Amino acid sequence: MSFDEVVRLAQQRGFFFKTADSYPNTPAGFLDYGPQGVALKNRLVELWRRMVVKKDGMLEIDGSQILPRAVFEASGHLASFTDPFVRCSTCGSVFRPDKLIEEKTKKAVPEKLSDTDYDDLMEKSGVRCLKCGSKLAGTSRFNMMFRVGIGPSQEEAYLRPETCQSIFVDFPLLFKTQRVKLPMGIAQVGKSFRNEIAPRQGLIRLRELNQAEVEVFFNPKKADDPRYDGAQGKVLAFRLADGTDSQLSVASAIEKGVVPSKLAGHYLAMIQEFYESAGIPPESIRFRVLSDEDRAFYSKAAFDLEVKLSWGWVELVACNYRGDYDLGGHARVSGSNFTVDDDGEKVLPHVFELSLGIDRSVFAVIEKSLKGEGDRRVMALKPYLAPVQVCVFPLVNKDGLQEGAKALADELRDTLDVFYDDSGGIGRRYARADEAGVPFCVTLDYDTLKDRTVTLRNRDTREQQRVPMAELAAKISALTLYPTIRKKGPGT
Repeated sequence: MSFDEVVRLAQQRGFFFKTADSYPNTPAGFLDYGPQGVALKNRLVELWRRMVVKKDGMLEIDGSQILPRAVFEASGHLASFTDPFVRCSTCGSVFRPDKLIEEKTKKAVPEKLSDTDYDDLMEKSGVRCLKCGSKLAGTSRFNMMFRVGIGPSQEEAYLRPETCQSIFVDFPLLFKTQRVKLPMGIAQVGKSFRNEIAPRQGLIRLRELNQAEVEVFFNPKKADDPRYDGAQGKVLAFRLADGTDSQLSVASAIEKGVVPSKLAGHYLAMIQEFYESAGIPPESIRFRVLSDEDRAFYSKAAFDLEVKLSWGWVELVACNYRGDYDLGGHARVSGSNFTVDDDGEKVLPHVFELSLGIDRSVFAVIEKSLKGEGDRRVMALKPYLAPVQVCVFPLVNKDGLQEGAKALADELRDTLDVFYDDSGGIGRRYARADEAGVPFCVTLDYDTLKDRTVTLRNRDTREQQRVPMAELAAKISALTLYPTIRKKGPGT
């Protein structure tokens, strides 16, 4: 199913849609989640909490979305969080040169090229304004942070462009008050804000986005601790920096120098397992190894977890070995001590990061779950991710079946997310539920009046079975449970 088809279906079924759609000329890069989208997003975040945060014994915080200027001076965002842009000399339209070149040449463009390099590539590839065909002016730079003024004096501050900075600045206090030891993971879910130059593709590139980030603080001398041996046999797909593809076990990837340590391999395997549990087939997942030219300014080694969607490979998670860049920068600018005790050794911890784009992940889960079977369209979401877990139908709207179905729906709402539907034929109701991702449907019929049983239909198999009404809530609840956390703690 194409990108446009997914977007249309998502809007029709209440997953997501354009912000302020009633108003013309609303800026791009902002989307609202509808009722189904909110539920799916929340369930996906809960799966992440279970499969990553709780499984690994991490701490979770909720930091401020506005941080003072000094934080971003220390982080390097004031100087380096920029994107290139070009402006049409005739119509004034603004574009990203790298995206224009990629669209023209069908080849990826490194992110760290100089302005002159972008200009040369645009000239060689014949790039022109997409709106009027005129020549584009020279490349310039644009800082993507949203600046805000605090109080009457308008003290300089910024909306955070990533959620991790509050994790870094809170680290010393958390280490002390929570009585933890290295290695330790700190996680956060929340909004970030990036003033993208030309956001496109809906949930894939937004100016107001949702992130789920993990920062793992560790002693670099112990990055190959045996506690991480549990992930060594997991096979991952890599797109290497030279453009070749390779299937490697974590152990082999470390031996070949693709992955820097057992600790890094452990967390790469963990985030892949999360996406597999979310319904993304493993053959649609790969880790792109970023070259020196493509890595972020703070990164010593980097891997983008990508998922293959209808138009190509899309980054969902940035996995970065950030070294001591962050804690060292905040210690220098703030004047505070960020070293901690690790079994008697004073350590400025290094950091390994998993920065997950929630909105992109929601889109990926929706697209990969959509199946077409002739005229039948099914959103085969994992039952524990489905926004609605069960639909309740009366076979006909008479003879007490309608009233009984409404009463059953009210009863099931104590433990399940339920939708009641008595509009149209039963086949049409099943089709609507399948398309909206509902895993189970319950139908009350004339046999229900005799023996208090109902028909329970499975979306994926279309099998139907008779179930006593008294057992229905427990049965569906058991079928919609999140996966069991099999391990606890890094590599144990």
